[in-house]
Amino acid sequence: MNLRFVEAFYWVASLRSVTRAAEKLFLTQSAMSSRVAALEEELGVLLLDRSDKRFKLTVAGTRFLTYAKRMLELQRQLKAEMGSGAPMEVSIRLGAIESVLHSWLIPWIEQLRKDNPLLELELTVETTPVLLDQIRRGALDTVFAALPASAEGIRTQALTPMEMVFVGNSTLHRKRRYALADFAETDILTFQRGSQPHVSLLDVLRQAQVEPRCVHTISSISAMVQLVQGGFGVATLPRQAVQRLLAFPDLRPLACEAELRPLPIHLSYREDPSSPAVEGVVRSALAFVELQAERSKGRAKS
Repeated sequence: MNLRFVEAFYWVASLRSVTRAAEKLFLTQSAMSSRVAALEEELGVLLLDRSDKRFKLTVAGTRFLTYAKRMLELQRQLKAEMGSGAPMEVSIRLGAIESVLHSWLIPWIEQLRKDNPLLELELTVETTPVLLDQIRRGALDTVFAALPASAEGIRTQALTPMEMVFVGNSTLHRKRRYALADFAETDILTFQRGSQPHVSLLDVLRQAQVEPRCVHTISSISAMVQLVQGGFGVATLPRQAVQRLLAFPDLRPLACEAELRPLPIHLSYREDPSSPAVEGVVRSALAFVELQAERSKGRAKS
């Protein structure tokens, strides 16, 4: 049995689309359909129900999917056991929100590259809703987002949340500590409408009965930083991101009596029984984030 045909069927079934599976394996749609058809001919049963336009596995297809996953996992184990030990090419399609990008994503990727010299990376920086849609469709293998992805074949793990702080221009905001009421006559910049930081900010303001001049929703951290640098109000940003934005010397975290809700970060990834690449990337990310959290605690104590 040709395992390339088994792999083709596995991804068609997992992504519930011949088109998405073809994109995943870098094949044409006709080539993908041919592989599944060849597998059906060899097995002597239909695996896909082609009676209507809605994707559906046959009873045999549902049963064979379990065996397909086992076969691909066994193939991976054999390669690992019998391999020469030479570095393997690691290809990963990674997605992240800007908060992760500006905090620890780049140093982690640098570490990942040291551990995997043949790393081939496809990086997408987008908002959480876009990233979750892309991993569900199979366009991404791993995403770091503010919400977990939920779909068959996708696993999710919560990472250390990011502390959120008010940030201002050091030449304009010189007080050692601010009350929330101090921002009543100020423009406040936060992430896109409906996002967790936006909703959290509105809740904090509402509870304190503070009405700022205007709350602006902006999806780009770079844009927010440049606006604050130019004196356009204050922004709510992850503290880790502020610490890494050294190119903006006037940027300053503002100590405030009101605490902003931390930004949750979730690592979601799609299982791949044919390759250890995704699981290796996940282990690397978890170890790196845990190390960063320990270092932050150490700095806070000192």
